[in-house]
Amino acid sequence: MKIRFRKIQSIDLEKIMLWRMLPEVTLYMYTDPRLTLEDQKRWYKIIKSDQTKKYWIINVDNEDVGLVGIYDIDTVNRRCDWGYYLASEAIRGKGIARAVELNLHHYVFEILNMNKLCCEVFAWNDFVIGIHRKYGSSIEGKRRLHICKNGEFHDIIEMAILKEDWEENVKEKFEFTRAVIE
Repeated sequence: MKIRFRKIQSIDLEKIMLWRMLPEVTLYMYTDPRLTLEDQKRWYKIIKSDQTKKYWIINVDNEDVGLVGIYDIDTVNRRCDWGYYLASEAIRGKGIARAVELNLHHYVFEILNMNKLCCEVFAWNDFVIGIHRKYGSSIEGKRRLHICKNGEFHDIIEMAILKEDWEENVKEKFEFTRAVIE
């Protein structure tokens, strides 16, 4: 498997918009947006000029399959948050999540020299919590009834991995093909 994190370009905006509105994607996100191309253009303008955000298209074997991003990049405290999604259920279960997770950890800790990488997950999403735990993240907390989605409140699990956990427990434990990260 050849994986690449490709910088988002303006020609990707419609594709991202359509992905972002897929029920199998929004199920795991805090919102269920009805986006327009103008919304995407405004978002793109913001992320292009904001040094605290980096987003890439996940490309596997020359096929665009999803989006990954880091945000709230804090160079003083050397931490950031992250998230990603795979656009189609058909590509899930093929090791892509593993490749994305390990390559992003490598980028954040080895290239950006961050000390901590954080994420949030719906408490009911045991599968993703399990993936994050497998690749070194720990549960740091729970925000009770934190997100209201479709009229229902949900708990959120806060997770993070430290650079020392990456170096001592993950980096050498899991083999992974290094992605090209633009």
